[in-house]
Amino acid sequence: MEENIGTLMTAVVKDLPKVGLTITKKPIPSELKDDEVLIKVHYTSVCGTDYHIYSYDNWAQNRLVLPFTAGHEFSGEVIKIGSNVTRVSLGDIVSAETHIICGTCEFCLRGEGHICENTRIIGVDTDGCFAEYVRIPAMNCFVNSKEANPLHLSVQEPLGNAVHTMSHFPIEGKDVVVVGCGPIGLMGVNVAKAYKAKKIIAIEVNEYRCNLAKELGADVVINPIKEDVIARVLEETNGRGADVIGEFSGNKTAIEQAFKYLKAGGGLSMLGIPSKDIDVDVAKDIVFKGIKIYGVVGRLIYDTWYQVKELVDHNMLDFDKIITHVFPLSEVTKAMELMGSGNCGKIVLKVGE
Repeated sequence: MEENIGTLMTAVVKDLPKVGLTITKKPIPSELKDDEVLIKVHYTSVCGTDYHIYSYDNWAQNRLVLPFTAGHEFSGEVIKIGSNVTRVSLGDIVSAETHIICGTCEFCLRGEGHICENTRIIGVDTDGCFAEYVRIPAMNCFVNSKEANPLHLSVQEPLGNAVHTMSHFPIEGKDVVVVGCGPIGLMGVNVAKAYKAKKIIAIEVNEYRCNLAKELGADVVINPIKEDVIARVLEETNGRGADVIGEFSGNKTAIEQAFKYLKAGGGLSMLGIPSKDIDVDVAKDIVFKGIKIYGVVGRLIYDTWYQVKELVDHNMLDFDKIITHVFPLSEVTKAMELMGSGNCGKIVLKVGE
């Protein structure tokens, strides 16, 4: 049976063109299209994108249409379904693929929906999950194992980014570098450990996250402020460089250095988004080294999700170290300020009682 719910819910909205988010009451989005579901949110986690929205930086000013409910990473229970929904059932515990794709463009039709040319993003282009309830297309639901910890399930979307980045090139038995240990980079370290990389080298400037990277499986942690990154990576890899690099930082200098210590024939997976142009010696560092470069867009729909599910269901990751802070939804501003400080791993908000 469908759950009997009220008419109003608590939600965190971006309604003003300035720093901050507003906690308010708004109508529960219970009127569904035929292909939609209503989900009662249990946990929702904080993403770097959410911090951009909170701080209202240049990206946010040029990208967002206000007002809307923020948030896109969550776990929750399906409590109402549209008339044509067959993908999920009432009572299912789900998370969401946050890219709403068209299904009809060239890329979708050839099975590459992650680069759909008409992508809309939950919590950016539509109302999101920093709320007690969220309405999304049923096709965006991923059904979880009911035995899994709902706290852990709430971070699967960013974990999917880490898995996509670290698994595109084979890493078992390889020397792997993770550049940038923000929350997704830290997940990348833990994923590399789960996928049996031979040596994991993490590169990070924040001491809190350097220490966390060690706890999550990094064999070597290099702070670029204190050490010569290129020299240290070469020293750790018998002078030949890393087999695979996962680039999570988007930092101009870090990316330029990565090309210098990537082994000939190696693979560079790039998730971080730089704000400045990157200077690369194409002949020396790409062509004559015979390297492979892969741009990571979200998650492969739904291949990456099944990889994530295997990691979750078989307890292959250290979620209790990845998730460093849990706040009630009412303390979203405190969570955002902590996120901005960098002294955290993944932050999760608990919704409701």
